[in-house]
Amino acid sequence: MSDYQFTRRRFLASSGIVIASTCSPQLLSANAQNLAPTRSMRGGSNNYLADAPIVERIGGGGFWMTGTVKRAGDGAPLAGKRIQIWAHTTEGHERDPHSHGATLTDANGEFRLEMPQIVPAFGQAHGHLAYDSGEYKTVFLRPVMPSAKDTSLSAHFVLQPA
Repeated sequence: MSDYQFTRRRFLASSGIVIASTCSPQLLSANAQNLAPTRSMRGGSNNYLADAPIVERIGGGGFWMTGTVKRAGDGAPLAGKRIQIWAHTTEGHERDPHSHGATLTDANGEFRLEMPQIVPAFGQAHGHLAYDSGEYKTVFLRPVMPSAKDTSLSAHFVLQPA
């Protein structure tokens, strides 16, 4: 009789090693080529104000809106893309011009903008984000926060050329 015991844990571990060793960069790259574009969300364009200025921060801050912007198909990060953000916050309603601002993505396609704490509007704490600069199709997002006590919210864009 053998000392080796075939357990579920050993099976899963060895299966993971086999799978990991067969995933070449070309295979992973091929999967990225199927990255579907983000669809606009219902209610995402509510209280949208065109041409919100690029700002360092909206209001007094304390809450972080973050995310990424990638190109549909190959998933390449998109640098320099303008993302507009607005929300109902402790300092104003989402229709107020001072509750709107925009930021640009960095070299990794990431954006980050500080703003006042988002508070519930119509029973939900949520933010609004838009890509609307023309090179790619416009996308409006309306992510809902799991809890009104959260101090950050992320949203991710996968853009399709216009």
